[in-house]
Amino acid sequence: MINKFLDVLIGRPLANEKGSREKYNIPLGLAIMASDAISSVAYGAQEILFVLIVLGAYAYQWLTWTSFMIIGLLAILTISYIQIINAYPQGGGAYKVAKENLGAKAGLCASAGLIISYILTVAVSASAGADAILSAFENLQPYKVQIVVVLIVLLTILNLRGISQSSKIFALPTYIFIFSMLFMIVYGLFKYFVLGIHPEPMYAVPDRTVSGISLVLILKAFSSGCSALTGVEAVSNSVPNFREPSARNAKIVMVLLGLLIFCIFGGTSILAIFYTAVPITNGPTVISQIAFAVFHKGFMYYVIQFSTAVILLMACNTAFTGFPMLMYIVGKDGYAPKQFTIRGKRLGFSVGIIALSFIACILVIIFQADTHRIIPLYAIGVFISFTLGQFGMVTHWIKTKQKNWKTGIVINSIGSVVTLLTTLIILAEKFTEGAFVVIIIIPIFIIGQLKIKAHYDKIAAGLSVSNLKLNQVNFRIKYDHIIIVPIASLNKAAIGALQYAQSLGGKVIALNISTDKEAMEKLKHKWNELNLNTGMNLISRYSPYRAVVTPLLDYIYKIADESGEDEKITVIVPQFMTHEPWGGLLHNHTGLFIRESLLKKGSIIVATYPYNLDSGEYEE
Repeated sequence: MINKFLDVLIGRPLANEKGSREKYNIPLGLAIMASDAISSVAYGAQEILFVLIVLGAYAYQWLTWTSFMIIGLLAILTISYIQIINAYPQGGGAYKVAKENLGAKAGLCASAGLIISYILTVAVSASAGADAILSAFENLQPYKVQIVVVLIVLLTILNLRGISQSSKIFALPTYIFIFSMLFMIVYGLFKYFVLGIHPEPMYAVPDRTVSGISLVLILKAFSSGCSALTGVEAVSNSVPNFREPSARNAKIVMVLLGLLIFCIFGGTSILAIFYTAVPITNGPTVISQIAFAVFHKGFMYYVIQFSTAVILLMACNTAFTGFPMLMYIVGKDGYAPKQFTIRGKRLGFSVGIIALSFIACILVIIFQADTHRIIPLYAIGVFISFTLGQFGMVTHWIKTKQKNWKTGIVINSIGSVVTLLTTLIILAEKFTEGAFVVIIIIPIFIIGQLKIKAHYDKIAAGLSVSNLKLNQVNFRIKYDHIIIVPIASLNKAAIGALQYAQSLGGKVIALNISTDKEAMEKLKHKWNELNLNTGMNLISRYSPYRAVVTPLLDYIYKIADESGEDEKITVIVPQFMTHEPWGGLLHNHTGLFIRESLLKKGSIIVATYPYNLDSGEYEE
C-alpha cells in the first residue's frame, strides 16, 4: 500500500538506462541552476536599502554605487567559475578545486560553506517567496511559517519525482519572471524618462538619522547586497546534471546567468532609485513597490508578484539540485554518509533531497520565516567557498601550466583578493547579527566529515582482502554447531524455529527466561509432551526482577565464551509476521533488541526465523 502511494506521489521507478534523460538542456538548465542567483534580485536591492535608509534621501545615491560594486564582483566570479567548469567538468565546484589543490581540509571547509549556503538558500528563498505572496494577500500574514513549510514540502515532492519533471514544471514560470522583470525595467524607464510620469512613492522616505556617510556603513550595505551573488556557484557544482557536452552547456548557462543578473539586478536598483522604493519590515517588498509604481495594481503587477514568488521557490530548487549532487561527490570521497551516494526511485539522490528539506523546515520554524533574520547567516558560507575556490584555481594553474595559464593566474588572483576581502567584510559587518554561528558550525562540519572518513577508512581496512592469498583460502572448514533458540512460550513460531534449527544439524538449545514461575512450569509441561528423539534441550531460567533480555543475553554470552575455537554459536530468533498496517505497533519487538545486541559479539551468528501468521502455514 505504501509503495503504491509513493508511486502515485513521486512516480514509478526509473531504470538506470533512462539516466541520460534526467539531465538538463540549456533552457531547462538556465531555469533551474541559475534561478537562485536570478532570484536574489528580489531582495538584493532591498537588503542594501535596509542599511542605507538611515541616510534618508541620500540612500538612493549610494545604492547606485553599491550595486555597481556588486555587479563588478559578479563579473569576476562568472569568469572564474567558467574556468572552474573547464578544469573540473566532473562537478563539485569549489569543494573539488580546494580539495585537489589546497588539501582535504580546505576542500571540506569549502563543502561545509556550500552545505550551509544550500540549506539557507531553501529557508531564505521559500520565506522570500512567501513574502511576495503576502505582499498581495496581506491577510495571510499570520500563516506565513505554515505557508513556507508547505511550499518546501511541495518542492521536495516535485524534486523526488526527478530532474526532468521538476524542471519542466518550473521552467515556464521562471522565464515568465525573467521576461516580466525585463519588461518592467524597460517600461519603467520609458515611463519615467519618455512619458515623464513620476508617481508618488508608496511610503515617505524616513528622515536622515545619520549625519554623514561612513566607510563602515557602505561596507555593511555591500555585505548585505552580496546575498544577490549566492547561487553563482551552483552551475559549477552540478556540471554532471547537464546533457552532453555537459561542460560546454554549463558554461553557456554561466554566461547567460551573468548577463541576466547584470540586467535585472542593475535595472531594479535603478528603478528603486527613480521610484523611491522604501524598505518596510513586514510590509510590501521593494520589488512590489516598484511594480505598483510602474503598473499600479493591474495585471502585470500580479504577474510580477506571483512570478517573483515562483522564482524565489525556484531558487530553492537550485539548492535541491546542487545540494544532493555536492553530497554525492563528498560522499564518494568518503566524507559524508554513503546513503547520499545512492540514487532513489526516480534516479535522483533522494536522501540528499529529504535531508535538505528537513533541515530547512527546522530553520524556517526557528526564525519564523523572517528573511531579514536569516540572510546574515546566508552569504558568509558561500563566500568562504568562493575564496577557497579562487585560491585553489591559482594553485591549479601553477601546478598544471595549461594553455593560457598565466592569464588564469591573473584572473583568479584578482578573484582571490576580491572574494577574500568581501568575505572579511561580510564577516565583520554581520558578525553580531549571526555570522558568528556559521564560523562555529563550519569547524564542527569539518570535524564531523573527518570522523566519517576515518570510520570508512577503518571499515575498508578491516574488510580488505589485499593481505590475503585468495587461492589459499580454505572453504572446507568444519565446525561443531551450537544452535540457540530463544523462546517465550511454546507456540507455532517457536516450534517452526526449532524445526529449522534441528534441520541444520548440531546441538540445539531452547532458551527460556521467564518472569512468571507458573508460565515457566506450563512451558516445561508442554515441552515434555513433544516427541523429542533428537536430544534437543530446554533451558528455562526464572527472572525474579522481571528482566528478560539482559539475563537472556548474559546466558548466550556465557555459552559463547565457553565454546571452543572449532565451535560456532548460532542464535535463531523466532518472529511472527502480520500484514495488518497497525499490527507492528502492538508488540514490543524484543527480537529486534536481541539481534542488535548479539550482532556486536563477533563470535555469534544471528538469524531470524519469520512465521507468517496470515498464511496459516505450519509444518507437521
